[in-house]
Amino acid sequence: MVKYGREKREVTYVNNMKGGQEISKTPSSSKRTLSQGSVDIYAAQCKNCLKWREIDTQEEFEEIRSKVAEEPFLCSRKANSSCDEPGDIKYDSSRTWVIDKPNLPKTPQGFKRSLVLRKDYSKLDAYYITPAGKKLRTRNEIAAFLKDNPEFKGVSASDFDFSSPKIMQDTIPEVVEQKDSANKKVKIAKDEV
Repeated sequence: MVKYGREKREVTYVNNMKGGQEISKTPSSSKRTLSQGSVDIYAAQCKNCLKWREIDTQEEFEEIRSKVAEEPFLCSRKANSSCDEPGDIKYDSSRTWVIDKPNLPKTPQGFKRSLVLRKDYSKLDAYYITPAGKKLRTRNEIAAFLKDNPEFKGVSASDFDFSSPKIMQDTIPEVVEQKDSANKKVKIAKDEV
């Protein structure tokens, strides 16, 4: 799993693979963006002891996530760590956690995967940022970009995954703005979600 965040109002992005990877993030605007620069901590959960270990970079985290079924994360994979030591992070409601699907492909070199949390905490939207800084929102946009930029030969649209991580309901802040069936914003207490 991967986890984002530090305090109750911050968002924690958790990528949960079969062995678990987690990420941390601090939102800085009304539209919370989980992307490079906003992620505070990348972490992975040890398959043996279930403790969370910090992962240094998004690239290293994506490498772990992309292979978690074949190579589950273990504390010993991180330098100077073992199952005998306390975990680096704990799953709790001090941050909002989300769970990603296992074995998502690693983002192609030069691109960045960005996740944007909707204000009502209903979903995270995935985007890819090109090396030139252009935001691509769909597989069709990726395909058109790759067609127009032959220097990315060897990269295909199937190398990009737009699936949305699942938000863990038990970690959403106590009061969040959500839309009711009439599309009006309402404040709902956490225990009513």
